[in-house]
Amino acid sequence: MRAVEISSFGAPGVLRLGDRPVPAPGAGEVLIRVSASGINRPDVLQRAGHYAPPPGASDLPGLEVAGVIESGDAQALALAGLQLGDRVCALVSGGGYAQWCVAPVGQCLPVPGGLTDIEAASLPETFFTVWSNVFDRGRLQLGEWLLVQGGTSGIGVTAIQLAKAWGAQVVATAGSDEKCAACVALGASYAINYRTQDFVEEVRRITGQRGVDVVLDMVAGDYVTREVECLAEDGRLVIIAVQGGTKSALNAGLVLRRRLTVTGSTLRPRSVEFKTAIAQALRQHVWPLIASGQVRPVIYRTFDASEAADAHALMESNQHTGKIVLTW
Repeated sequence: MRAVEISSFGAPGVLRLGDRPVPAPGAGEVLIRVSASGINRPDVLQRAGHYAPPPGASDLPGLEVAGVIESGDAQALALAGLQLGDRVCALVSGGGYAQWCVAPVGQCLPVPGGLTDIEAASLPETFFTVWSNVFDRGRLQLGEWLLVQGGTSGIGVTAIQLAKAWGAQVVATAGSDEKCAACVALGASYAINYRTQDFVEEVRRITGQRGVDVVLDMVAGDYVTREVECLAEDGRLVIIAVQGGTKSALNAGLVLRRRLTVTGSTLRPRSVEFKTAIAQALRQHVWPLIASGQVRPVIYRTFDASEAADAHALMESNQHTGKIVLTW
């Protein structure tokens, strides 16, 4: 099969289209003939040598795919309500940039009605991540306020839409007025241009000095100090990436007085059982929203798999709104 390999760690140009054996599914797994592969920030980090695959995972990049189930564990499929020939999208720990990919049955979800494989391939990584962090760890509730840092990223467009569908008020940050407008079009009540506005002051103004209940942070670094100042009493700060660095300082007195929670997580190393539970929650609570059109995938651009280097370069430019997808 054709697969996108990391020939050496470095810039996007190190990605090469090569040949690999078709993988074989084991117990509890299926083999998917891949139509499309989503691109995510962890793929970029892996390519640069900063995010090694977990033990036992493929060395190929790619954490989400969509396609057709070709073979696999019949008993596990039956228990999951799936069968050979079904169109599915799946979250994987690696190996997604390939024509065939093995995935745990529990991490496969049927393609929502009306969606193409390209749209479906954009769902798993961001939807699993947002559900786990905004709704499970962050405990976002009806009527609460959510601040999304990086509202036009793949994670951002998902978080905005799901939070709005959940009945929350969303404030998003973005790096241009055009991107701020895109956040509002997706359902954010307010959008803050972080290049021209102080998001702490704006959040306090927007919420009448109350602050937000949950912050979804992909930056960390010195943002943590400022995000704590944005939180209302009993607020929750959830960190899911450290694009701004791993070193942070915060006002511990403010954490105490407002009873704040600072937490975070990474999804890739978690167990199949953990990810299966998220998949089940998504199928119950979120897939109907997608099927009805209330929540929709946002595809910025697609690339042929042979153009994976160009796709990574686009992601690193931060010019996109939504997801970038490879096609096979």
